[in-house]
Amino acid sequence: MIIMELRHCLNQGILEQISKILGDTSNGLTGSEISYFLQQCEIKDITPEMTKWKRLYNAFVSVQNSDKCSNKILKFIQTILHPSRYTDSQIFDTKRMAINVCLSYVGYELQSNGRFREVTAAETISEAQQRANDLLINLQMRNAHQEIFKYCKTELVDKNYFHAVFESCKGLFARIRQLSLVNTDGKELVQYVFNHPVLIINSYTSKQEKDEQRGFEAILEGLCNMFRNPEAHQPKIEWPVSEQDALEILSLISYCHRRLDNARRVE
Repeated sequence: MIIMELRHCLNQGILEQISKILGDTSNGLTGSEISYFLQQCEIKDITPEMTKWKRLYNAFVSVQNSDKCSNKILKFIQTILHPSRYTDSQIFDTKRMAINVCLSYVGYELQSNGRFREVTAAETISEAQQRANDLLINLQMRNAHQEIFKYCKTELVDKNYFHAVFESCKGLFARIRQLSLVNTDGKELVQYVFNHPVLIINSYTSKQEKDEQRGFEAILEGLCNMFRNPEAHQPKIEWPVSEQDALEILSLISYCHRRLDNARRVE
């Protein structure tokens, strides 16, 4: 599509979210693809040394400030999200819906045929998210940790909220075993690894830091009590998990993964 009219400028928050979606580390653009498509869309790559999403963000801000419109940014989005570039329809639809949540605030929508159309602009966050109505997109918009998607992507796409949480919990405890080299599970794993301790999430010297470590251990034990043990004892129907419940629990699990990112093993 050739965008002839001058299109609305996108604010900083929208540009940042779009950049993070397109520059996603798991299934976003590669560095060389960013170079190629920016050039194709006549957008100057002003900070090629930066991380992918920041590189895109800076390029978008620069061209929009220069042109006083978002035409080239929309052309870039349309080029990247052309259906012919995708063999996996789930990846295409997930990215397209996530982009559409961002663009809904300015009244644009990218259709499944790869063409834009104008829609009534969303005025609130809830209105924008209701249009997507997708837990996977909401997690991506929150910049959830990639380990979440590693273990429960299928369940998220299928909107199987109970098992999305369950599989994500399993993934969290598997990562703790991997980092600690301790091959147990459940509360026994948590208590040994963080109370012994085998892993520390801070320098573990002051009383405040030791209290923080114990608090983190308590969070993990709570997740274990709620979602690691019930599956073996009660059927799924007795453990209803709504989309909102799943969003909040998976956000907590994402937080735990971020703390593990900087955890150190005590030798």
